[in-house]
Amino acid sequence: MNIPSKYEPLKTEDKWYKFWMDNGFFRSVPDDRDPYCIVIPPPNVTGVLHMGHMLNNTLQDVLVRRARMLGKNALWLPGTDHASIATEAKVVGKLKEMGIEKSSISREEFLKHAWDWKEKHGGIILEQLKKLGASCDWERTRFTMDESLYQSVIDVFIDLYNKGLIYRGIRMVNWDPKALTALSDEEVIYKEVHSKLYYIRYRVTDEEDWITIATTRPETILGDTAVCVNPNDTRFKKFLGKKVLVPLIDRVIPVIEDEYVDMEFGTGCLKITPAHDINDYEIGIRHKLPTIDIFEDNGTLSQKAQIFVGEDRFEARKKIIIELEKENNLVKIEDYVNKIGFSERTDEAIEPKLSLQWFLKMDRLAKPALDVVLNGTIKFHPAKFINTYRHWMENVRDWCISRQLWWGQRIPAYYTPDNEVIVARSKEQAFEIAKNDLNLKNLKIDDLRQDEDVLDTWFSSWLWPISVFDGIRNPSNQEITYYYPTNDLVTAPEILFFWVARMIMAGLEYQKKIPFKNVYLTGIVRDKLGRKMSKSLGNSPDPIELINKYGADGVRMGMLLTSPAGNDLPFDEVLCEQGRNFSNKIWNAMRLVKGWEINQTLDQPEYAATSVQWFESKLNFTIATLNDQFSKYRISDALMTVYKLIWDDFCSWYLEMIKPGYQLPIDEVTYKKTISLFEGLMKLLHPFMPFITEEIWHHLGERGENESIMVAGINVQSSSDFRILQKFELESEVIMAIRNLRKEKNIPHKEFIDLFIKKNNKQVPDHTFDSVIAKLCKISNILYVDAKVPDAASFVVKSTEFYVPVSGLIDHDKEIIKLENELEYTKGFLKSVIKKLENERFVSTAPSSVIQKEINKKKDAENKIKVIEEQLLLLKR
Repeated sequence: MNIPSKYEPLKTEDKWYKFWMDNGFFRSVPDDRDPYCIVIPPPNVTGVLHMGHMLNNTLQDVLVRRARMLGKNALWLPGTDHASIATEAKVVGKLKEMGIEKSSISREEFLKHAWDWKEKHGGIILEQLKKLGASCDWERTRFTMDESLYQSVIDVFIDLYNKGLIYRGIRMVNWDPKALTALSDEEVIYKEVHSKLYYIRYRVTDEEDWITIATTRPETILGDTAVCVNPNDTRFKKFLGKKVLVPLIDRVIPVIEDEYVDMEFGTGCLKITPAHDINDYEIGIRHKLPTIDIFEDNGTLSQKAQIFVGEDRFEARKKIIIELEKENNLVKIEDYVNKIGFSERTDEAIEPKLSLQWFLKMDRLAKPALDVVLNGTIKFHPAKFINTYRHWMENVRDWCISRQLWWGQRIPAYYTPDNEVIVARSKEQAFEIAKNDLNLKNLKIDDLRQDEDVLDTWFSSWLWPISVFDGIRNPSNQEITYYYPTNDLVTAPEILFFWVARMIMAGLEYQKKIPFKNVYLTGIVRDKLGRKMSKSLGNSPDPIELINKYGADGVRMGMLLTSPAGNDLPFDEVLCEQGRNFSNKIWNAMRLVKGWEINQTLDQPEYAATSVQWFESKLNFTIATLNDQFSKYRISDALMTVYKLIWDDFCSWYLEMIKPGYQLPIDEVTYKKTISLFEGLMKLLHPFMPFITEEIWHHLGERGENESIMVAGINVQSSSDFRILQKFELESEVIMAIRNLRKEKNIPHKEFIDLFIKKNNKQVPDHTFDSVIAKLCKISNILYVDAKVPDAASFVVKSTEFYVPVSGLIDHDKEIIKLENELEYTKGFLKSVIKKLENERFVSTAPSSVIQKEINKKKDAENKIKVIEEQLLLLKR
């Protein structure tokens, strides 16, 4: 094959992705192999690829590709989420552009527009994932509104309703005035806001006395139905049993007492608005207070407010302050910092609102889902998130599952004219139940009215690992039996409760099994300043532009280099550049090797045989390290391990060690071994950088028409010669020291030198790497001696002395300064090692192998100090 001088990622990536797709390498169907399965966290159908997706999906692809190479039947199942709120907002916006209001068309017409929008825009993010190299089984792509998944959601609702776990009732909910729907507690993001605290006085009826309250929401006084004080607060005893007038509208309300009131907040006196605050609502229930809802669904004031009707709530706040001041009811205003809830989807300030909604009881579902995490059946990586999970699960509230939208799974509840509720799969089934079970013989089918609301998007995605295999409707089918439970889930900590916890609940409820064995929780992608990447800040690069600039492999590597599980990723485009540079490094290494001429008559030189033996051991040792890192989900560490093995050990050391002289051939044994080792490296790197590894693997040897590195298999069980690895650590120091010495003494590299070696402490000479040292350092003779060598430059490695005769080039004063500096450094190093070994905590907790390493360091340093001191004595004579 003709090898281009430069690696061109864009051409390569398109070519190999098509090759993988054409050959069905991503396809998985049940067979006799062990399955490995990941279901993708379905991105919103409205979404386009952002940096968080890049990180999450790169991690998933690494795990899937590695499992595939380990011989498992690997399935990465893709799909998208219908995203009720976000999609409906997009469709409403599109209709407005067409001059159509949602309220002016039927539900059926709206849904037709929604499906049209989905078909046009819904596949964008999945196509973008292909550019990243995602090895999903695209033939299995699922959508949460697909017929089978839709019906699964309906079946689960009916089942939970029949079990008494789903109920309908009026409760205080989080209302999004922009999306016009209720939200669950988990869909509310609390932000610290600079607000104002308004002190407002209420006149006591029939008296010239006043009681003052403090509030951040003066507009809600129009819904007040009481003023409340703490029964232990003696300041307000005179007001108990009296009534006061609500400012501006003169509604008469009682002064009550309740221990909920914080005596230290504001004046110690609280206005009670049961319709617009959850705590006020609970006080209202205890004291049987009336509830006055002064807001319309869109956040404007209703007729019940009496004044400022139709005004937006925040505009009304400004106007009511002016009126309160005019009427002498405003005492003062203070700056105040508080936390306000905002809609996770629309970023609108949430309005607590009493609303008739559907709820799912969570207590019974939560306990077993907590147990399987606490007992380690499901493992979190990192484990620090277990405590966060436990806190939420032990304080779980009933889940508000209804949404006032049209896009989504419509609640399968039907109402008779007398408001009897019938939950059924269809109107026809509900009609049969009404006639037969409720004995409504005169009822006509058209008398039944289906609930207008849809289910929370999470109520479909909590079934995702089951419903994608049709495991709700057919709980024992071949696919659910084979692929479930899945192996790994890669997701973000912020949806640990939205999604992860609920999937565990659903899995235990409907399959009696956990949905996945491991949960890998990613960090947040941040910019160099530590800010979360977002469109509003303009600090989030376009992932596709990054891929076009650095190649998918470069971007994948850039994302993974600094992304340990659970920790935030401080992203810098320089990381992608580093990934691209790594690609170029490997490419040039391949061109170097493929450019060598092979001479089949040459015997393998000793230096080459030693080098091959060392690198084979290094490769096998690294494979064991990688196995350990993958088992602990230290994916970033695993990439760095492979990176160093290729860049440092293979390119910088091994290729230099075996490289033939200028315009000279290489022996066949060494060449074949080098190609084999190069192939092994590409297999280890493939899960991280799939495109360049496929390209290079095909250049390294003859391949069949349908062969691919992604199914070539990885060798994961090999033994290492630890002795040769330890010897190389010493010899690499020697080589670098000789190179430094040449530089210091201005000895040209092409000039041959002699090397004298003096072993100390009765050590026996080891000749293993002599031939390698001789080759790399241009040494004509290596001699082992018993005495120090005069007129020679020297250095010490461990306790061994090395001498290079350089007659006439020795500056004794400089040699003394150099040795004294080295002696001072080594003594400081020894002091730090002794301090560590004298630390009782370290000695009692560190593994014995780590302690032994420190003991060896101490011994080496002591021997080195002794040798340097002897050399100084000789030089100072």
